[in-house]
Amino acid sequence: MIKVKLFDRALIKEYFAVLSFISIIFSFISIFINIPDNYKLGTSVCLILSFIIIYIVLWVKANSLNKVRLKINNSVVNVKIGDIFNESDFKVIAFNEYFDTLVDNKVISEKTLNGIYINKLVDNLEMLDKSIDIDEHCNEKIVEINNSRKSGKKKKYRLGTIFQYNDYLLTAFSKFDKDNRAYLYMSDYINFLINFWNEVDIIYAGRSISIPLLGSGITRFKEYNMISEQELLELLIWSFKVSKIKFTYPSQVVIVIHESIKDKINFFKLKNIDNGLWKV
Repeated sequence: MIKVKLFDRALIKEYFAVLSFISIIFSFISIFINIPDNYKLGTSVCLILSFIIIYIVLWVKANSLNKVRLKINNSVVNVKIGDIFNESDFKVIAFNEYFDTLVDNKVISEKTLNGIYINKLVDNLEMLDKSIDIDEHCNEKIVEINNSRKSGKKKKYRLGTIFQYNDYLLTAFSKFDKDNRAYLYMSDYINFLINFWNEVDIIYAGRSISIPLLGSGITRFKEYNMISEQELLELLIWSFKVSKIKFTYPSQVVIVIHESIKDKINFFKLKNIDNGLWKV
């Protein structure tokens, strides 16, 4: 799939950097080797064809890129294709603002990461519910008791609240309407990210943290008809940058992109964040 245009600005810049390196080598060689006049035309044609091939190779490579390593705030951020459940250290799972655990395809779909986590990795659901309910930190983050809810829990938590359960960081990510549909306003999403990184800074304790692409599932953004996975990823990276959190080596942040949406992510664009070519 073509994600990087043929004449992408960052690609052209990378190409000229490669040409500069090659030109230095040829300049050095030309000092010692003199090309006969009858070979100069053929040599020039070969060089031009070589330069075209080099550009095409770089373009194909840019489109096939499926991971990138970024240095942000002196921290390492890896973006890659993978399965969040196969990652080491802390793994983030997004819940709704009530920390609901009812997987009935109404409150929580069994096909979401949230549903898969609860169904396959939580041995004692009652214990998880109780642990969240009595957790001192979570109780400090309650914003409302919604007694009008017909199904699911009543306590509504501040977006970005994190509850640590073994190696998983459960976070209150999405709002729920009266029909149990997940949604967010963009301002909610930004506030979530700010609060989320602040909580991570308190919890991570030198361990790496793996995060799925938050918001790429069924979440509805109220003011936007469509927001792309690429835009969500860039917002996630931007929020980490402005949070000023520093992950000391060997700890790092890993953003895990699911196989099903890999064709929607332009890794080459992410690669050029540090070159000033990336804009949110």
